[in-house]
Amino acid sequence: MGAYLFLLLLVLIGVISHNQSVIIASSVLLIIKAIGFGDQLFPTLAAKGIHWGVTIITIAVLVPIATGDIGFRELWNSIKGPVGIVAFSSGIFVALAAAQGVQLMRVDPVVTTALLAGTILAVGFMKGVPVGPLVGAGIAALILGGYNLIEKWV
Repeated sequence: MGAYLFLLLLVLIGVISHNQSVIIASSVLLIIKAIGFGDQLFPTLAAKGIHWGVTIITIAVLVPIATGDIGFRELWNSIKGPVGIVAFSSGIFVALAAAQGVQLMRVDPVVTTALLAGTILAVGFMKGVPVGPLVGAGIAALILGGYNLIEKWV
């Protein structure tokens, strides 16, 4: 019963905050659970859902390449200026941070619960976008690494 109430609360938060992603995701999970397919589908969604989501986002980002709107010249020109250099560097940083996040989530599963709570708060009430737990865990891993380093010195 608790899971139903939690999912209904998330639907309500999505409606109040006008966040279509939260409404759809919570509603789909609620329907799957209500019709009795949760035991069959939830393990697969939990294991592969993030990968599927990243794949769909990657497809969307690569569409301009597929349409010919972005080619090698545009790519090269985009990273020559200061904005491009910062964006290029940020892409590298986020990918490396996400790798650290995977490790942190393996070592400390509680991180996933805290990330979920923070993501729900930000998406539901602050017009945030759920970018995935790997990036959040990666940033957390970097901050915790810095904290541990400072703690050793003090």
